[in-house]
Order: sequence, then structure tokens, then C-alpha cells
Amino acid sequence: MSLTKAERTLVLSLWSKVATQADVLGTETLERLFASYPQTKTYFPHFDLSAGSAQLRAHGSKVVAALGEAVKSLDNVSGALAKLSELHAYVLRVDPVNFKLLSHCLLVTLAAHFPADFSAETHAALDKFLTLVSNVLTEKYR
Repeated sequence: MSLTKAERTLVLSLWSKVATQADVLGTETLERLFASYPQTKTYFPHFDLSAGSAQLRAHGSKVVAALGEAVKSLDNVSGALAKLSELHAYVLRVDPVNFKLLSHCLLVTLAAHFPADFSAETHAALDKFLTLVSNVLTEKYR
């Protein structure tokens, strides 16, 4: 699966705004994930998962930064996320469904923060991009 030129443009355009707020958007996405899907908390037993905690902010920032690396490497998302894919599959053993749940929470967060930029076309392009990321992160599971 690859993005069309128009989809790439939409993803890159919105991501330029996302990158400047990685901390806030990542934290809110994780808070939404843990509130909506409490079973995902099991992967973070050592974290302070209270709203706005330093650990939540740090990890949220990491998540958005990793996605930013994928955005910068739209021609080679698999290469950009290879180490993360191995980490999640072999070390952390994260249930692959969690990538889809996180993607959904990120889409909701972005729609809330950037309503003027979140057209149906942008939503579809971001959803396709996040599906690509999820596929890459789960390819080591097979």
C-alpha cells in the first residue's frame, strides 16, 4: 500500500503542524487511548498514567516523533520504523490490535485540534498513512 501524491501532500501538510505540538498531541492521544481502551494500560505497568504525567508526556512525544520519522520517509516507512517494529514484536510483545486503537485515538485528537484542516480527504489520507504504519509495525509478527 502506498499513498497517492495528493494523499502525501495532505499528510505532509497537516504533519508540519502536528510536529510543533508533539508533546501535547502525543500526551492527549495516549490519555484518550488509556481512557477508551483500558486494556492497553497493561503494557505500561511502570508508568505513572495519571493525566499529564511526565512519563505520559515523554512517551506521547516519542510516539509522535516516530510517526514524524515515518512521514519524512513516506517512500520507505518500513525502513524508517524497522527498529520500532522489532522492539514491539520481539521485546515488548505488544498486541498488534493496539496499533489500530492508537491510530484511531490519534485521528480523533488531530480532528479536535485541527478542525479547519481535517477535511474528509485529509482524514482518509491520514487513516491510510496510519494503516501503513500499523502494517509495518506488525510485519515482524508474521
